[in-house]
Amino acid sequence: MRRKILGLACVSALLGLHVQSASLAQTYPTKPIRVIIAQAPGSATDVVTRIIGNKLQESLGQPLVIDARPGAGGTLGTDIAAKAAPDGYTLFMANNSTHGSNPALYAKLPYDAVRDFSPIIFAAATPYVLSVHPSLPVRTVKQLIALAKSKPGQINYASAGNGSTHHLAGELLKTMAGIDMVHVPYKGTTPAISALLGGEVSVMFATVTGIQPHVKTGRAKALAVTTAKRSSMMPEVPTVSEAALPGFEMLSWFGLLAPAGTPATIVTRMNTETAQALALSDVKSALAAQGLEAMSGTPDQFGDYIKREIAKITKIAKAAGVKAE
Repeated sequence: MRRKILGLACVSALLGLHVQSASLAQTYPTKPIRVIIAQAPGSATDVVTRIIGNKLQESLGQPLVIDARPGAGGTLGTDIAAKAAPDGYTLFMANNSTHGSNPALYAKLPYDAVRDFSPIIFAAATPYVLSVHPSLPVRTVKQLIALAKSKPGQINYASAGNGSTHHLAGELLKTMAGIDMVHVPYKGTTPAISALLGGEVSVMFATVTGIQPHVKTGRAKALAVTTAKRSSMMPEVPTVSEAALPGFEMLSWFGLLAPAGTPATIVTRMNTETAQALALSDVKSALAAQGLEAMSGTPDQFGDYIKREIAKITKIAKAAGVKAE
């Protein structure tokens, strides 16, 4: 009899938790939601968050307040988000730095980029464009690789800084192609592209929005994009993977996370609401204006992507000896 009573009590408790969880999903949210970003206002992360957040405010019926916490290469804001209460009222817009390069490049972080977060959805992404100065006598990735092999250490490539995704893409190309090129870091994307256009460097993995106008005017040549599939923004340009190096991929991406321990019902609700927002034509157009493509998927799929991203960049960084400055 005692065992039966205990069993009934357990079943009752589980039912109570289920009802409570279902009720939470129906009532959430009842107050404004804070979305932390680890970059400054006006940054790409800020813009993406505002585009998506404007639609979420309408569907959720509560304001989404962006809390910009830049500093320490993005680790400051990420740490604040990781330690926030897991109640659904603090979210975090992650990107390829906070949950890609930072965990791979920093020897020690005050949080675990995987264990301390609950993935919600992969929101948006954009490729980099393998670009060269017109004076470089190549038109394809295979020709660039062949030229670099014939001139080891004589071709240089620009990046937006040591440890940036532009830098890591260059190191991935070097490793996969078996070539030696010299890395020249600049303080940001704009000066790096200017250096490419001016002929100070010969090669760069540039952003789509930054390089596309110059490709159209002939001041730069686009050899390939770094996505697994061709980009809708430059459909005529092949991928590095199809052009020469199968499996090559390096993205600039953004995705929504919550602190670990956030109720699954809230994570599911936010995944559904965000996916619906990303499917809207005006949201897709607004993202496209920033050189981004709307993404989607389940929380588990996004979580798996983050793990693969960190593992890939860790491998690249170790092989090249790249560390955070």
